[in-house]
Amino acid sequence: MFVLEEFSGPEPILVGRLHTDLDPGSSKIKYILSGDGAGTIFVINDKTGDIHAMKRLDREEKAEYTLTAQAVDRDTNQPLEPPSEFIIKVQDINDNAPEFVDGPYHATVPEMSVVAIIKTALPNMDREAKEEYFVVIQAKDMGGHMGGLSGTTTVTITLTDVNDNPPKFAQSLYHFSVMEDVALGEAIGRVKANDLDIGENAKSSYDIIEGDGMDVFEITTDDQTQDGIIRVRKPLDFETKKSYTLKVEAANVHIDPRFMSGGPFKDTATVKIVVEDADEPPVFSSPAYLLEVHENAAINSVIGQVTAYDPDVSSSPIRFSIDRHTDLERQFNINAEDGKITLATPLDRETNLWHNITIVATETSNPLQVSRVPVAIKVLDVNDNAPEFASEHEAFLCENGKPGQVIQIVSAVDKDDPKNGHYFLYSLLPEMVNNPNFTIKKNEDNTLSILAKHSGFSRQKQEVYLLPIIISDSGNPPMSSTSTLTIRVCGCSSDGIVQSCNVEAYVLPIGLSMGALIAILACIILLLVIVVLFVTLRRHKNEPLIIKDDEDVRENIIRYDDEGGGEEDTEAFDIATLQNPDGINGFLPRKDIKPDLQFMPRQGLAPVPNGVDVDEFINVRLHEADNDPTAPPYDSIQIYGYEGRGSAAGSLSSLESSTSDSDQNFDYLSEWGPRFKRLGELYSVGESDKET
Repeated sequence: MFVLEEFSGPEPILVGRLHTDLDPGSSKIKYILSGDGAGTIFVINDKTGDIHAMKRLDREEKAEYTLTAQAVDRDTNQPLEPPSEFIIKVQDINDNAPEFVDGPYHATVPEMSVVAIIKTALPNMDREAKEEYFVVIQAKDMGGHMGGLSGTTTVTITLTDVNDNPPKFAQSLYHFSVMEDVALGEAIGRVKANDLDIGENAKSSYDIIEGDGMDVFEITTDDQTQDGIIRVRKPLDFETKKSYTLKVEAANVHIDPRFMSGGPFKDTATVKIVVEDADEPPVFSSPAYLLEVHENAAINSVIGQVTAYDPDVSSSPIRFSIDRHTDLERQFNINAEDGKITLATPLDRETNLWHNITIVATETSNPLQVSRVPVAIKVLDVNDNAPEFASEHEAFLCENGKPGQVIQIVSAVDKDDPKNGHYFLYSLLPEMVNNPNFTIKKNEDNTLSILAKHSGFSRQKQEVYLLPIIISDSGNPPMSSTSTLTIRVCGCSSDGIVQSCNVEAYVLPIGLSMGALIAILACIILLLVIVVLFVTLRRHKNEPLIIKDDEDVRENIIRYDDEGGGEEDTEAFDIATLQNPDGINGFLPRKDIKPDLQFMPRQGLAPVPNGVDVDEFINVRLHEADNDPTAPPYDSIQIYGYEGRGSAAGSLSSLESSTSDSDQNFDYLSEWGPRFKRLGELYSVGESDKET
């Protein structure tokens, strides 16, 4: 069956009719429909079998539907025949205009192109003149006939670049200036060759092709800006050459062979470089100096000379000095005018073979311009050290040794360093040439062997022998020294192994070794220490526990620093403050010592009432102290220094006196009564002596 798409009539469209041969025209047969869209899109009349489309169909959404129809008994719903399958196809109508799916479109065409799908209308299109073009394209269906639909899209055409333009310098002549003291590798200027092309086609390389500074300058390309950077390769010197002229070439890196006929893809320009004068530091005649001096050179002797000059036109005078950080011991001096280096202190090759100092050259007209040069001074050797034994030798001679036996082999050293090496001569002192006990023998390896002349040496007869040996070198003049070899006689085994070198070993009792004697001596010392400790402890134990120092009064010292009114003042001070509160109960505990015996508290005296005389109070305390069995046998010192106020005599203190003794008049002492009569006579006598 077929049905048109997009049908929109007022009534459902009839798609077709189904009919079975079993239908005699009665109403006992019922048609049923199942499958795609049955009951929703397609509906069947169960009596007549007519199939209607209930909705608008779109072929572009679904082109065909598969359905199944069957005839059944209306009363029993029993199928009267097997189901039949049929297809409903949706017929297409021109209801969609052409569309450009991926529009708008962008296309690239190399400039100067001849053939393309979209053909260029103009020959030799130049990207540098116009880079982009916009084209509208229309598409029609039905072959463009009447009633067809159409669609449009936009195509953007971009001309891609080709290398059809050479680089061109903006100017034919460039001028640069540079100071002569510029650092190597420093950029002094930039040149630029412009290229109308872009990307890889615009890249250029620069080179110096001519000029008098081809080995002095170099040019490199800046990859970011495509500039040519001119740099210094060698040091410049204004005094030698003041200007340079260079010819610089810029050429395309990537050349398209199709456009070689357009001319050479390169350009040239001239660069003039002017060198400007700069105040340069002094220049030494050598980058480093090596001097030699003998270690016995005299003080102030010249050991070498350095020279320097000012390379500037002004040619300033040069002053020389030594960097004292490199000559802390100030062993050398230099003449500031001519650069001669002299010796300031003696040298010793054996102490320091090399001295490395730095010489500073300073311009007189500009002290900021300085140069430095290292000077290495080698100290040459002279024969000023005598040879001596390499170490302190002590030889051991066996009592059972044989004549001619080698006792010891000794070697010598010399701090000097002769060119031909060391060669030592050994000899005995003249008075010991005929030594009856020992002799010496020079070995080929520059060592010395000590030999015994006879046997039968005995420790009891002589334990130690001293053998002086003279050692001389082969220097000019020769140096010599005398070293003494100590030869000790020892007891040895039959194999010649030293066992004992002490003579005391022969006087020891049989059966006692040295270790046993040391153990006995240690025991005796330990007993003596124990006895001394015991006596010391007994002495300390017998010392009395009571301290006999009269000045040690501990807590018994009570001070009252108030001033009272004298003996007649009985109202200014409350005597109750002097009473001991513990004394009321009759028990006076001592805090300075611990009593050996404990006594029951004794019945004390009645408390002293306030306002009694001081004499009576003191007598009571004295009686208590005398009858106290727990008190130590030393006095209890109590001080009462309160004078009170209102005394007719006033204060006798001189702390507040504003005048000296010589300015005071002591006549008033005679007016104070008989108690001050004697004091007044003494001071009156002093005044009369001063007047006479």
